[in-house]
Amino acid sequence: MADTEAVAVCFVVKIDDESLGAFNSCDGLGAEFVIEQREEGGNNGMVWQLPSRIKYSNVKLSRPVTKDSAKITRWFSGMAAGVSRKTATIEARTLDGTVIASWSLHDVVPVRWSGPQLSAESPKVATETIELAHHGFLGAGRGH
Repeated sequence: MADTEAVAVCFVVKIDDESLGAFNSCDGLGAEFVIEQREEGGNNGMVWQLPSRIKYSNVKLSRPVTKDSAKITRWFSGMAAGVSRKTATIEARTLDGTVIASWSLHDVVPVRWSGPQLSAESPKVATETIELAHHGFLGAGRGH
């Protein structure tokens, strides 16, 4: 019997133990090494490619506006009194709620929230996007 890949239909996000709800789009999960080049003296054909540090890209999550949208604005408003870094968990789930992959992000802070653009002239689904910065992945769970 061949393995079949499950298709994620939503991404459930928790900040510490508080759920922000489900999102239908997740972009930016990734990391890369910054490479420094060093030319070797006396060997004109050699340039060393040296990994110096690791960078984590910001994660952007989008969804239609729901009753869970108030949780994001409360989190942002709470940051005005002082930035508190949190742990975020993102779970990719199937239609029946089965978790197919998860990622835990260390030292998360919200970078940006974009609310819906509302216009009576061009009605469309009201969407919101939240962008998160982090200092790397935690643990050895699925999706790491």
